Amino acid sequence: MLTPVQAVPLHLATELHFGIGGAESNVAMGLAAMGLDTHWVSRVGRDGFGTRILHELSEHGVGVSAVEVDDSLPTGLYVKVPAQEADPDGGSSVLYYRQGSAASAMGRGTLANPAVASLLESATLIHLSGITAALSPACLELLEAILTAPRNGRTISFDVNWRAALWAGQDRGVLQRLANLADVVLVGKDEAEHAFGTTDEAELRRMMPDPQVLVIKNEAISAIALARGGADSSGTREEVPALSVAVVEPVGAGDSFAAGYLSGMLFGLGQKASLRRGHVAAACTLTVHGDRGPLPDAAQLSAILDSSDDAWAAIHVEDGHFNTRTGA
Repeated sequence: MLTPVQAVPLHLATELHFGIGGAESNVAMGLAAMGLDTHWVSRVGRDGFGTRILHELSEHGVGVSAVEVDDSLPTGLYVKVPAQEADPDGGSSVLYYRQGSAASAMGRGTLANPAVASLLESATLIHLSGITAALSPACLELLEAILTAPRNGRTISFDVNWRAALWAGQDRGVLQRLANLADVVLVGKDEAEHAFGTTDEAELRRMMPDPQVLVIKNEAISAIALARGGADSSGTREEVPALSVAVVEPVGAGDSFAAGYLSGMLFGLGQKASLRRGHVAAACTLTVHGDRGPLPDAAQLSAILDSSDDAWAAIHVEDGHFNTRTGA
């Protein structure tokens, strides 16, 4: 990921900050930070960009033994165009250079890699993203193969991760089909409008009736978990309000939420506790520059997660610190 330094317009930039980005890798690093044995599967080019990605993931405790290195295709690249003060409603945007990338060459053949097959067979959770489906027809086939294979005790989560630029000219209807094949679906309420044409909970659940749970991230308001049949009398609905946060930068917060929520699920927690873990992880990322913020220590995290609803509502997060609104 390349980003103009000092948030200047791209055409005026003389320096670009060099980092890595990616929804799935962000989630992987978040899960690894929570003490879970985590691995990332993809393809990179035999170039400096690919080497940087593998080194950074390894440094964050994520296994990369199943990543294929392509001798001819390049590592995917994207450039973040920062929002400008002259156009406060314009927001930031992204330029993708992923067509023909090493990762776009993933497909059913990827599953034949013994290292990949071994990881998938032994995994408790397999996390997928709608981004991958948009990269190429072969990538879409890969996701379909994983989602339709026998579970054998595994859980598959699917984060819609709507990216308008990647779906231009493509049939976004495949997202509904893929999501309905998963066990756990995560989607932002703002994304749902673009990807599924509605933000109505009941309608979304009718469109995706098969997953065990549908998690709707309602930005700074709340997160909602609809168990199978949720939003009506046949299922359960759990809503947890978001924490009050002094936001520095929103990048990566959705991925941090996913890591927090999924970690709760893997630790055997209920929906309320898992949603709270998602909010805490997202808040930590919202208060820092970059894609991930460090979690509170174990004792503080436990106290936050176990707090009463009133105490939870009184928490304010700023500079990575969790305090009550009275400053205590």
